[in-house]
Amino acid sequence: MVENGSRRVNTVRRVSVESVSGVVSGVTRMMVESLSSGKWAEFRRQMPVTGRWAYFDHAAVAPLPAPARDALVRYAQQAADEGDTVWPTWNRRVEEVRTLGARLVGAHAEEIALVRNTTEGISLVAEGFGWQEGDNVVTLDNEFPSNLYPWMNLASRGVETRQVATDGGRVDLDRLIEACDRRTRIVSVSWVGYASGWRTDLAALAQRVHAHGALLFVDAIQGLGAFPIDAHATDIDFLAADGHKWLLGPEGAGLLFVRREHLERLRPLGVGWHSVVNAFDYGRAELDLNPTAARYEGGSANVAGFLALAESLELLLGLGIEAIGRRILEITDLACARLTAAGCRLASLREGEHRSGIVLFELPGHDPLAVVARLAREGVVLRCRGGKLRLSPHAYVDENDIDRLIAAIEGLRS
Repeated sequence: MVENGSRRVNTVRRVSVESVSGVVSGVTRMMVESLSSGKWAEFRRQMPVTGRWAYFDHAAVAPLPAPARDALVRYAQQAADEGDTVWPTWNRRVEEVRTLGARLVGAHAEEIALVRNTTEGISLVAEGFGWQEGDNVVTLDNEFPSNLYPWMNLASRGVETRQVATDGGRVDLDRLIEACDRRTRIVSVSWVGYASGWRTDLAALAQRVHAHGALLFVDAIQGLGAFPIDAHATDIDFLAADGHKWLLGPEGAGLLFVRREHLERLRPLGVGWHSVVNAFDYGRAELDLNPTAARYEGGSANVAGFLALAESLELLLGLGIEAIGRRILEITDLACARLTAAGCRLASLREGEHRSGIVLFELPGHDPLAVVARLAREGVVLRCRGGKLRLSPHAYVDENDIDRLIAAIEGLRS
């Protein structure tokens, strides 16, 4: 079926929620490292949100850590009191985000562009790539719209978008590759599914995509900051993520990774003063594009947002992303066990390394939107996605937060 340049590839059978396997059992609090001391306790102290909320909604919008909050307040005060006399200091700090972002994704600083959001990063690749009529993009049918619309918008240029159906959230690499042909130029997938929690093996996918002669784009917003990634070792070609979820930054400040050998393949969009080599020589009107990913940035950055994001990145990198990932899996495993014991039904597939910080579940007999509203009144924050409840805790969440969640759910059942 072809509609508006987008073809849905139906090659899989569907499974019911009841058949989902991998439910965690036998998990106890002893499996979760105590937060009464050590770095996790310090992390929690850096999160003011814990004073009021049991916050399980990082897959939507994260609360700011205290250092990021302070950076925003400091910026506002300086901008009011001193105007642009502080700009050189701000600019140096914003440029540090490029280096911090490179450390985070396993890249070189010159491969990192500072963008407003994931959508902008995807669009820079989608619109800047050298397409020919008859080319196609392969993606998944359960992607967030940001990883669909920029590709679908290429239909007017004769580029087809193929959506491969998933199986209860599970991403089958065989089926994904089967949808590719000799005209497939890019395969674009989310590292972690926003409405499934499935974490894709990017290294395995990249190998197969490249063997097929295509490039791999990764929407990393639901994994970056929660799990370690090495773009070079994994052989990813492009990656984008906004900072307002697992990176604990404000909205409007994100990262785009473009592998160095692809910098000349993408036609820069929105070219401006910041795109060229002599960016600060305003009287020299020479379109000599910056040889780094900064060529995609065009004009002035969201200075306040990136000042805050710098603080959040330093906090996360200081804790260690591998340790954060382990901690998030421990918390979500415990939450799954407690939810199951409380009569909830898991809808996410919790299979080994495919687990993530996102857990979808149902409370039989209860409207999920009503549950979200009731839990908010009890000081517990989560979200509804696809008709199911979605839990997404960061590493500072502890067993007391889970107690509040379970107590609120049991209150609904009583």
